[in-house]
Amino acid sequence: TKPSSNTNHSNTANDDDVTNFIKAECRTATLYPSLCIQCLSTYNSTTTPLSSHKQLAQAALSVSLSRARSAATFISKAARIRGLKPMEYRAVKDCVENMASTVDQLSRAVKELGGWSGTHNQVDFNWHDSNVESWVGAALTFQNTCLDGFSSPVIGGSVEVAVRVRVIDCAQVTSNALALVHRYAARHKLVRTTSSESTVNSP
Repeated sequence: TKPSSNTNHSNTANDDDVTNFIKAECRTATLYPSLCIQCLSTYNSTTTPLSSHKQLAQAALSVSLSRARSAATFISKAARIRGLKPMEYRAVKDCVENMASTVDQLSRAVKELGGWSGTHNQVDFNWHDSNVESWVGAALTFQNTCLDGFSSPVIGGSVEVAVRVRVIDCAQVTSNALALVHRYAARHKLVRTTSSESTVNSP
């Protein structure tokens, strides 16, 4: 049966609402809004529509973990390239370790956020949120440490350029994810506070 034009119109309207929501949140909360919109719009088109702050945070973390795994794989292969200068090799090897730690921290964060419903009391919620934000923050630190290893002008070379491009992209995506997790936590606290005040003030 061919869907009615009303159904098509409704789906289009819902898609527009989700797209506008993603754009508004990325522009309000993140340091790299264009990258945020690009990543989450692509993610949204292949999964359940991202219509809540928690879904946005979860999607952003999933994208960050995916980028980190991809970068880690590339850098591991780069470490096996023959002819690297000693300083370049050390920087790449250190980066391999830092990106492995990044993947570990982001994996923990994705699991933690996905496993908590958001219906806990505020104390429990704050504990879960603190875990997630700490792990994502640590992942970002590991990425920046990797980049610091290539700060010497003596290193140079095409391998450095390729590694830096991937890690910078990963760090920006992770920064956005951290911002959206923080945004979700702030919105959750606001909703809980407003709800509590309404209950107290009700006749």
